[in-house]
Amino acid sequence: MLGKIALEEAFALPRFEEKTRWWASLFSVDPETHVKEITDINKLRIEHADKYGVGYQILSYTAPGVQDIWDPVEAQALAVEINDYIAEQIRDKPDRFGAFATLSMHNPQEAASELRRCVQTYGFKGALVNDTQRAGPDGDDMIFYDNASWDIFWQTCTELDVPLYLHPRNPTGTIYEKLWADRKWLVGPPLSFAQGVSLHVLGMVTNGVFDRHPNLQLIMGHLGEHVPFDMWRINHWFEDRKKLLGLAETCKKTIREYFAQNIWITTSGHFSTTTLNFCMAEVGVDRILFSIDYPFETFEDACVWFDGAELNLSDKAKIGRDNAARLFKLGAFRDYDAKVKA
Repeated sequence: MLGKIALEEAFALPRFEEKTRWWASLFSVDPETHVKEITDINKLRIEHADKYGVGYQILSYTAPGVQDIWDPVEAQALAVEINDYIAEQIRDKPDRFGAFATLSMHNPQEAASELRRCVQTYGFKGALVNDTQRAGPDGDDMIFYDNASWDIFWQTCTELDVPLYLHPRNPTGTIYEKLWADRKWLVGPPLSFAQGVSLHVLGMVTNGVFDRHPNLQLIMGHLGEHVPFDMWRINHWFEDRKKLLGLAETCKKTIREYFAQNIWITTSGHFSTTTLNFCMAEVGVDRILFSIDYPFETFEDACVWFDGAELNLSDKAKIGRDNAARLFKLGAFRDYDAKVKA
């Protein structure tokens, strides 16, 4: 399929090359290739995209990114630097690239102001935040965005009409020591990523964020971070148990309604047709978006899988391109009107 849109595609600042190399050594069998791919913007990505039929990519700063910086001043300065950098890198290719804003999430008003700057000045397509913000004197605190103090930020998202992509980050501090240190191979995609993001998103649901901001749009990667699998059970306990005990005061709709109206999921890093079909049944084809998770995953794995998946052409077009074009209000981009073939 030509003209696919991918929107969980990471980059890193070249000045952090040594840090990127060290980080890559923790999960990559080929750290040097990872460093080259994640610091490249306009060469390797375009070559991969042309080879595998990706017409448009929305780029975002790699995890854990600014969410790993617990000093608010340092975090804000880095966020601004990253946003100015990527805006300049993609400026001459508006038909191939967009970007998500990088935000320091120490202060709701500051985050809202930087998001507004990036959308209005650079035309960014929303923001990507790497789960909770590290905070406190030793970085051991975690800031969640699911309480009323963050309403100014969520209101800004809805006023600008842009989504937020809630992406995982690694567990840190005492949480890591207590839960993951003796189970380090479960950190990341095997378990910890899904655990962190699903906690945060369901916190937003149950704490009334989407009721206070009914037009807010949130994106979850990796086919929903396990939540679609538990949809029936979550709905059963919310509707038949928890709401009778008080949840109805802050959670006005069903979990299925929030997914139908506010929450999107992507295929990033999860290339299983069986699981995709399950998510289509639980979440609906109109709320699923193709993505790769490059360079942590490859264009080849994602695109060869998706292009060969046994889906009807209408569903393939929606997931591969049309849903994202609608969500991000995209105009023409490379192969945006290419016919989807069997």
